[in-house]
Amino acid sequence: MSGLRKKRRRYYDFFSHFYDAFIRLHARRDEYDTRYFLVDASYREKKPPHALLDICCGTGSVIFAFAERYADALLVGYDFSNGMIRKAQEKNAKTRAGFVEGDAAELPFRDDSFDIVTCSHALYELKGPSRTRALLEMKRVLQPDGLVLLMEHEVPENPLIKVLFNLRLFVMGSHDAREFLDVGLQRLKTIFHRVDLSHSPSGKSRLMVCRK
Repeated sequence: MSGLRKKRRRYYDFFSHFYDAFIRLHARRDEYDTRYFLVDASYREKKPPHALLDICCGTGSVIFAFAERYADALLVGYDFSNGMIRKAQEKNAKTRAGFVEGDAAELPFRDDSFDIVTCSHALYELKGPSRTRALLEMKRVLQPDGLVLLMEHEVPENPLIKVLFNLRLFVMGSHDAREFLDVGLQRLKTIFHRVDLSHSPSGKSRLMVCRK
């Protein structure tokens, strides 16, 4: 593991102690955008998912939203931060979800294991080569008729929030993150057979639905 990646993991291990409070403050009225819009998108052709993998799951908010709808499904959260995984496990008293620590670019699952793979507001933080490998891994573990659901932020319109948003992109590696936000669809279409774009009700997030 590179020195930069070790630093990022330590950062997220530390951030895990404040992550849920930060999300509550940041999202506030947009909980539907960040969770339930994604859950709704998973219900494809009147067929609920039987096995779902959430990449970069953080403390499990997306997985727990899925558990409310699909209590009998196999639900797996996956994150490279041990701190995030521990927090998710601490909150997991009422569901059958499982949480696994590991690298998104090297998934420890068999081919065609999941009918839904999600990644919410996190993929843009990966660097170019790692992001490509992660997307290829998502495709590999996806069932032939499954869906990869990728949700990312739109560039904010509010001037102050836009400044903070751009500052975060700069800290994470502005050029690479910006490239993904601007031309992500074209990149995805080189990996997946079909990519459809939709937007959350508030317009603050976009959902890219990818078919194997």
